[in-house]
Amino acid sequence: MSSDTPFDTTGAVLRGKVALITGAASGIGRATCERFAAAGATVCAVDHDLAGATAVADTIGGLAIAADCGDPEEVEGAFARCESELGGPDIAYLNAGIAIGVADLTELDDDTYRRIQRVNVDGVVYGVRAAISRMERRGGGALVATSSLAGLIPFPPDPIYDGGKHFVVGLMRSIAPTLAAKGITSNTVNPGITDTNIIGPEVKAFLDDAGFPVMPAAQIAEAVFGLVTSGVTGQCWVCQAGREPVAYEFRDVPGPRMAGATGRRPPGLNSDAAFD
Repeated sequence: MSSDTPFDTTGAVLRGKVALITGAASGIGRATCERFAAAGATVCAVDHDLAGATAVADTIGGLAIAADCGDPEEVEGAFARCESELGGPDIAYLNAGIAIGVADLTELDDDTYRRIQRVNVDGVVYGVRAAISRMERRGGGALVATSSLAGLIPFPPDPIYDGGKHFVVGLMRSIAPTLAAKGITSNTVNPGITDTNIIGPEVKAFLDDAGFPVMPAAQIAEAVFGLVTSGVTGQCWVCQAGREPVAYEFRDVPGPRMAGATGRRPPGLNSDAAFD
């Protein structure tokens, strides 16, 4: 599925555009702030760590906002401030995420479960909700959320993390057809193992010793930039070390088997996009 991009694709591609990025204080979020600023965008760096977000914003000449992405009022407040002070957003990159590393669900306590859901699931829903009307007022825009390679395959070491990342894929693909009519694109970036705080120094050292490639955050930032400027929508771009981003190809969903089937689909599923 594709859509006309609202962005100029010559020169400083994002000049005059405003990008709001969550989880901006470190890792992929920070790298994407830097990449977008280099392309001419004004960046609103959002993170629960205000000092970290401020350090990023000061470096690139952007705006730092402290917000808990799992709190709907704080998310709405961050977008409202971005709009009132910068006029945007044209781009929202919903990147904030955490992992818990609990493989056995019998050992999962309620507080830990709610903590990861608030960030990885609620944060994306609240961010999308806050962005849509504001992007409409701007004449269109681009939504990108960080899922994961784990959002496309089973990941037994952390099934709650895995389930949340599958949710992000389903959400962003499902809203894409409706938002396309508003001039808004909706995609996910699905990284493999990347050098962020999620893997931690011990895991990174183990992977380095094993010779397993860990991607730099800048590689994912480049993929996000590609998604925003390409005009595609409803896609999941897989990022792996040593490879260019590739759009994941979803297999067709088998239809019902019945005598005299006409190929009709239930209401709401009459778009080919639902079965891509």
